[in-house]
Amino acid sequence: MKLRFTKMHGLGNDFVVIDATRLALELTPARVRAIADRHFGVGCDQLLVVEPATQAGVDFRYRIFNADGGEVEQCGNGARCFVRYVHDKGLTKQREIRVETRSGIITLCLRTDGLVTVDMGVPELAPAKVPFLSASDAVVQPLQVGALTLAITALSMGNPHAVQVVADVDGAAVAEQGPLIECHARFPARVNAGFMQVVGPHEVRLRVFERGAGETLACGTGACAAVVAGMLRGLLQSPVRVHTRGGELEIAWAGVGTPVLMTGPAVTVFEGEMELE
Repeated sequence: MKLRFTKMHGLGNDFVVIDATRLALELTPARVRAIADRHFGVGCDQLLVVEPATQAGVDFRYRIFNADGGEVEQCGNGARCFVRYVHDKGLTKQREIRVETRSGIITLCLRTDGLVTVDMGVPELAPAKVPFLSASDAVVQPLQVGALTLAITALSMGNPHAVQVVADVDGAAVAEQGPLIECHARFPARVNAGFMQVVGPHEVRLRVFERGAGETLACGTGACAAVVAGMLRGLLQSPVRVHTRGGELEIAWAGVGTPVLMTGPAVTVFEGEMELE
């Protein structure tokens, strides 16, 4: 079968976006991996699917598949691309939409300046909700990784994150520690590993080793999680500019019990068609 797609990115975190609002699409893990393959497919960090809403009061259903074929709960950079896609494709005339994800409903707003603001919802801090196996609800917790004991903050932004503070992100052991943290036994659903360097109270540098995708140029939920972790530790004050390898995001959070707001770009790269077995 022939599959039409749009290639997009949010700060270099790249996506293949598919419109499944008119025709249902069966996406097996093998098919997702074939599309995401950078040598034999289109190539992407995540595959995003636009589907009709399944409940009242929302505009679309938003599904996310990592490059390894697994479906996940949330993707912040993808959410920004999602609202630009449905607006540019004429699937909606609204600049603000509500979409359902596996982790709940989020609100997306395409601003007149071209940037996108996403209400990412209220961060989940309870270890059992992350999920993170811990008898303590302390903000900073020890995590044994090989011979090292890391100090991490575990939370969920619709997907699980483990954030640690590092002196310099350029020298951080992302490639070595990332896979070990991702598959750590204390994170039964695996986890995204964030490495955050605090530049000042309103500025950080960040690298994220994403669950099922490896290190990406940017991670929207990772940026939100890093800012929440930094504020809980008393290191940051809202709003915070997050520098990733792909560009900058602005994250605002009023504190525990309130939603995180993420603002950044969403870019269409090209459109195409591929043969899908």
